[in-house]
Amino acid sequence: MSNDLYVAFREAIDCPEDQIDLGRAALAIATQEYPDLKIDDYLSQLDGLGQAVELRIGDEKNPYRIIAALNTVLFKELGFQGNRSEYYDPKNSFLNDVITRKKGIPISLSVVYMEVARRVGLSLEGIGFPGHFLVKYDDGDVEILIDVFNGGEIRAREDLDRMLQQLYRGQVSYQPGFVAALGKRDILRRMLNNLKWIYLERGEPLKSLSVLDQLVILDPSAAIEIRDRGLLYITLERYAQALDDLESYLRLAPGAEDGAMIKAQIESVRHRYVQIH
Repeated sequence: MSNDLYVAFREAIDCPEDQIDLGRAALAIATQEYPDLKIDDYLSQLDGLGQAVELRIGDEKNPYRIIAALNTVLFKELGFQGNRSEYYDPKNSFLNDVITRKKGIPISLSVVYMEVARRVGLSLEGIGFPGHFLVKYDDGDVEILIDVFNGGEIRAREDLDRMLQQLYRGQVSYQPGFVAALGKRDILRRMLNNLKWIYLERGEPLKSLSVLDQLVILDPSAAIEIRDRGLLYITLERYAQALDDLESYLRLAPGAEDGAMIKAQIESVRHRYVQIH
């Protein structure tokens, strides 16, 4: 695929981690589905949400007051909610659709929440809690865990234990690392991975390929993504690109458990490629 397709995404992440505009980068992901997407229009909508929350806060700007204002505006007044009935709809991962439809999955709703919070001076971080993305306020003294998918409810340790029990039926126990903050690139990677698996499950290889391209742009040394893209190229009968990716994978992951299988794939592709040419 032409690199021009990814110019908005490249520009959004072509800076140090702390300078990435998460809202802009998440919206740039959606330009693959919506090539004419006007990213700045949606950033302006996030600005507007921030202004609505600002009006609700008043003079006393403590984190609990701001969280209460965020929850009132986003969930009670505007009706943002988790999309439980169509959880695997790709629209739940495109930030423009989430803003417009006011529906999403935990990670996309959390990005909206974090971006609106940032606009009113509250710094929140994403948390890759097993099976359920959360956000966290942490100033070193106070730690507040927020479940955006469930209306911005604040979660205590017992709630987290209960969530793990429900999700994993006692197979997974709580670890402090479960509430460690994620970087912006990690959040974008998770959003893209959600789309990758949705499209692979749906049997939409070209859309899967577009997502894999973005994952590799995000991390050019991402061996697994390069391998998966190479295997997808075989499906699409794009053998030259498949060889490039699969050979790159073996260089990046020389001790990979699936190394022998990938070498066999390379030989098979070479054989087919020679026959074609």
